[in-house]
Amino acid sequence: MSVYIGIDIGTSGTKAIAIDANGKILGEATASYPLHQPKPLWSEQDPEDWWKATVETVKSVVKTAQLKPSQVKAIGLSGQMHGAVFLDKHNQVIRPAILWNDQRTFEECVEIESAAGGRAELIKLVANPALTGFTAPKILWLRKNELANFERISKVLLPKDEIRRRLTGEFATDVSDASGMLLFDVAKRTWSKTLLTKLDLSSDLFAQAYESQEITGKLTAEVAALLGLTTDCVVVAGAGDCAAGAIGNGIVREGLVSTSIGSSGVVFAHSENFAVDPSGRLHTFCHAVKGKWHLMGVTLAAGASLQWFRNNLCLTDDASIYEQLTAEAKAIKAGSDGLFFLPYLSGERTPYADPDARGSFIGLTLGHSRGHLVRSIMEGVTYSLNDSLTIMRELNISIEEIRASGGGAKSALWRQIQADVFNESISLLTAEHGAAYGVALLAAVGAGAFTSIEEACDATISVRHQSKPDTTASRFYRRAFPVYQGLYHSLKDNFKQMAAVESDVNYLTAAVVDG
Repeated sequence: MSVYIGIDIGTSGTKAIAIDANGKILGEATASYPLHQPKPLWSEQDPEDWWKATVETVKSVVKTAQLKPSQVKAIGLSGQMHGAVFLDKHNQVIRPAILWNDQRTFEECVEIESAAGGRAELIKLVANPALTGFTAPKILWLRKNELANFERISKVLLPKDEIRRRLTGEFATDVSDASGMLLFDVAKRTWSKTLLTKLDLSSDLFAQAYESQEITGKLTAEVAALLGLTTDCVVVAGAGDCAAGAIGNGIVREGLVSTSIGSSGVVFAHSENFAVDPSGRLHTFCHAVKGKWHLMGVTLAAGASLQWFRNNLCLTDDASIYEQLTAEAKAIKAGSDGLFFLPYLSGERTPYADPDARGSFIGLTLGHSRGHLVRSIMEGVTYSLNDSLTIMRELNISIEEIRASGGGAKSALWRQIQADVFNESISLLTAEHGAAYGVALLAAVGAGAFTSIEEACDATISVRHQSKPDTTASRFYRRAFPVYQGLYHSLKDNFKQMAAVESDVNYLTAAVVDG
């Protein structure tokens, strides 16, 4: 029996999955680690924690599935995108990795757009505008604020690619993950020499980029012994977590779109050809499907909005609290009796790219209950996802089937709200295992079990249920959605004023502490 392992280096933890050549899951394991926020808006992790979690989960999967070392033919890697791991010439980590949700780099984003000749010119070079989450501004921030660390840099790697280095000793990345660094010519699927020159960065800092199913190396003898595997086990390029999750959902052909509600929310559309939003509202990245692309919109606080509500406003540790909250929300009619929620608890990416945006309940009255609040959160997150779908329709992106994934897909109510807001049927897969499963399939393709990732998905992924839109609810949401959109525009200037006041308070507090 041939076995393939997928590893996903997430923000809250690492997940490993082992599958056979039919896509059957033989074992899975997860391991968590901390997120560090040393200053407001900063977000960092220690790559050593990722490595320990990788070793723990792979060894657990091998043991649980009772695998012989020679059975594991290939490993695929996925991980949180945009993070920056800085290595010195001895391959030692220089400082904690700066993550995708770190917001310290606003000034560097302005610097990058200026160096490129403006926002429009930057989009021509790398298909995307400069956003605080991307990798390039993190590198410039280090150069400006930690020059001694910057001068020690020999390589800048993405999170999953640091794990690859430890597994194989090789410096490599894949085209989907590289697309999110803001230094990659997405149309040509190679590093942008033009932008690197404008930013005075050497291409030697970055790993070679491969297509996602291509083999990038084999396990070293030391690592093979540590994991209970062999040096014949190859490691394929893999994919960034969004592209890998899309592979796990079978989004590998024109017309297929996925909506994922995890901590963040993602709308992901396959594209046979290179296509870009001239306004930069959507991301255009290389897909994990060889020679293809995808367009993507992101809501920064999707499931995280409901989790925030549970953690801070529901004073209970009862594991069934989500079921109770959902039951209360289900009893409320569409529209939450005029209550709107803006899910901008972490700022927002699509379509506004506004780190100053703030979460808001708008329209509260004495008649609103907890159920209204919960339903309005579900509706607000779905409206935000609909922002991305609306742009895709404007760009004539084919939308023939929408597949729901992530934790939000487990909620029948949330799937129905999506169907009603989008006015589209929402498909639920027989099984949804996300990014780790997607890169396990890529590993199988790389090892020769399938001729293509399309063939692999056809053989292993199927739809088991569809939620169809309710005519009455959809008619209501068509009227309510423009109201939701208007609220951001009405409050945009207020959000910036609030952020300025918040910054002043933080400065004054720091000054008092410093003496």
